[in-house]
Amino acid sequence: MYQFCVSGAAKGDSVEEGKELAKRAGRAIAKSGHSLMTGATTGLPNYAAEGYKAGGGKMSLGISPAATKVEHVVKYRLPTEAYDTILYSGLHYVGRDALLISSADAVISIGGRMGTLHEFTIAVETRTPIGFLQGAGGIGDEIPALLEILPNIHKDMVVFETDAERLVEKLTKLLDKMNKSYHNVYRD
Repeated sequence: MYQFCVSGAAKGDSVEEGKELAKRAGRAIAKSGHSLMTGATTGLPNYAAEGYKAGGGKMSLGISPAATKVEHVVKYRLPTEAYDTILYSGLHYVGRDALLISSADAVISIGGRMGTLHEFTIAVETRTPIGFLQGAGGIGDEIPALLEILPNIHKDMVVFETDAERLVEKLTKLLDKMNKSYHNVYRD
């Protein structure tokens, strides 16, 4: 079982465009038996968490930018319902992003804006496999062009797909290959 992070827009046009994609991503992660992580935020990550729960997922973790539950709900106005547990990091958004992506085995990115771009750069810097579920617009549509101009990107760690289940399968195969020597560590 791997830890899959879902990254994506909390607000903006790609939320409406990607709502169903995010729910499908959550269900696909649940169906595969993996755990789910998000930034415990609104929009696409929350829709993915809802899809994960609806799909019978075993463990959903939100990593909050807030230091406490009160700050999470009152100051940041973020949801709590779709998570089994939330880590209140106190790292604000930038630090939370680094912790979130560094803690994940793989990332699924949907749509997005500046924060999603930040999470993409963390993933490529840390060699964390990242898959883009296409169809929600946003920064996800710009990544292929960025891959052409950015030096030192391990393009084999970046996957594009329009179907959530196929994306989870592709990322799982990539993780299995990367972790071949450690298969006992990733048992359920």
